[in-house]
Amino acid sequence: MGVPVAIRLWVLGVIAVILQLTAVSQVTLLGVTADLTPLIIMAVGLLAGSVAGACMGFGMGLFLDMALLQTLGVESLIGVAVGYGAGRLRELRDPAHTLIPVAAGAAATAVWTVGFSVMQFLLGVDAPVSFLLARDILATIVVNAVIALPVYALVRRAVEPYLPDDPRRRRRRAYTTGGLSPISR
Repeated sequence: MGVPVAIRLWVLGVIAVILQLTAVSQVTLLGVTADLTPLIIMAVGLLAGSVAGACMGFGMGLFLDMALLQTLGVESLIGVAVGYGAGRLRELRDPAHTLIPVAAGAAATAVWTVGFSVMQFLLGVDAPVSFLLARDILATIVVNAVIALPVYALVRRAVEPYLPDDPRRRRRRAYTTGGLSPISR
């Protein structure tokens, strides 16, 4: 990962967490607020790979924990899992369909919200566990799936020109000998 990409990712993470805490958390849809953090981590993982996704997840999670004065490392651990998973999806399957960010955004949000709930429960935080928690988790997944494509497009626009070329995405050369193609007979 080159220096310009690392700096761009750092600035993107800081701006995203500040935007999440100051503006996005004030707007409710379906009774829940959208969560940009797992979507941005997922987008970086899909664009830059598993190591960059895991590093972005750790950094954004740690910054979010410090900003909210929570137990340090809870969201970092979940962010590493989300970023690494999205990066491995890119490395193993090379998703090229347009709607992959929507499905990956829903999966990343599911891992983020369920993982955070389980970690808080395991740490002994006194919070009521009821069907309202399941409803809120499901509504958050739906809201984030709806906004996943625009968030992915913004992250792609900010980061992709500075990423190195992927050797798997080279175009095939056209058959240039002028004769018959060896494929058609």
